[in-house]
Amino acid sequence: MAAVPEFPARCVIWFGRPLANERAALAAAGWQVRGVAPEQCASIGMRGSDQIVGLLDLRDGVSAQLAPLQQLLVEHRHMSLLAIVPSTGLPPSPAVDALLEACVATYRAPVDMPHLVLRLQELADGDGDGARSGPGPQALIGDSAVLQVTRAALRKFAPVELPVLITGETGTGKELAAQALHALSPRHAHPFMAVNCGAIPAALVQSELFGHERGAFTGAAARRLGLFETANGGTVLLDEIGDLPLDAQTSLLRVLQEGTVERVGSNRPLAVDVRVLAATHVDLETAVEQGRFRRDLFYRLNVLRLPLPPLRERGSDIVLLARHFLDSFRHRHATRARGFSADALRALERFHWPGNVRELLNRVQRAAIVAETELISATDLELGQPLLPTAHRGLHDARQVAERETLLHALRQSDFNISACARTMQVSRVTIYRLCRKHQLALPELR
Repeated sequence: MAAVPEFPARCVIWFGRPLANERAALAAAGWQVRGVAPEQCASIGMRGSDQIVGLLDLRDGVSAQLAPLQQLLVEHRHMSLLAIVPSTGLPPSPAVDALLEACVATYRAPVDMPHLVLRLQELADGDGDGARSGPGPQALIGDSAVLQVTRAALRKFAPVELPVLITGETGTGKELAAQALHALSPRHAHPFMAVNCGAIPAALVQSELFGHERGAFTGAAARRLGLFETANGGTVLLDEIGDLPLDAQTSLLRVLQEGTVERVGSNRPLAVDVRVLAATHVDLETAVEQGRFRRDLFYRLNVLRLPLPPLRERGSDIVLLARHFLDSFRHRHATRARGFSADALRALERFHWPGNVRELLNRVQRAAIVAETELISATDLELGQPLLPTAHRGLHDARQVAERETLLHALRQSDFNISACARTMQVSRVTIYRLCRKHQLALPELR
């Protein structure tokens, strides 16, 4: 007779006492529930083929459970964890904060079971791929000191109904941080909608954001709800806010000051209830001084500021992220690659990462495909000659670094438009492409 597995294929390990309706909702969604008392935490089993998620039920407090739950994190740190806390929250303490930070999502009692079931399904489908990802702060993977500061600020800002300005270089995970702010906020059950302000044609910005009435302009055959009306009750992320045209900036200021929008073709204000998050990789203070961004709007958006560190400042997070991305890729695709060679690890740590986390993800995925052995090499990553500036480089290397940084600056200032970059640097488009190849800058990874 075949051996019966210790756990079912999809199981919630519930550390505490689930209510009958909670157990029934999970069962209806195909999840079995195993209740585990706190003193059993360190002895639960794990099977690699099963889909197991841990749920920390802290509704009765955390003091008696703190030690065994901390041991759980040590023994099973790769298991995805969710948490339920009392409706009033938990008393703040470093130990409790560390416990909740290990969870991909936290729910206040009474639990929104449809949202919880949806999150479990996302974890089962590999959306986030493990305990260190998801819409909460742990989606920002890493253990570096600078990232821990970011996570702490994110947790402080999430429950506060004020705008947040998220700043950082391209590819540092600004939208991921915005999703985490929404997931931890009281609005988490309502829509989260993001728009790239620089990707909307200038003539359509007002319509996309605030909607339009039928006949408002040529082609407006029907009334359309804008982003803010569609996201009513939830959160809006305005990515690359520095690219928003001045007329749209005026309308956005009205949303922040009065909580109303006016559709194009109408003069009737409509009340909207949204939390506005804004993200940018440009210096808005400079844009204000140059007259490209409204000063009053900047002050409205810059109530809470969340800077995201560039990857090159995150130390050991680089290797941690690379391994996470490889594991995630292997979960979805058949590949021979199982890890990284010693030279690849050295190259990962020494590279300057101008495209930040997005560039690292793309390089790892490409390397996983082209690798001929089980260990990805520096050549597979196309990092054979890392370009991290040091104080000991010779004159030639210093010139190369300066050339590369100048090119990167021009590309970012031109929003990675090759023609505009060529005009800025006063060279031909062919020269820009040649310099990108020379300095190992893959444009799709940098955007």
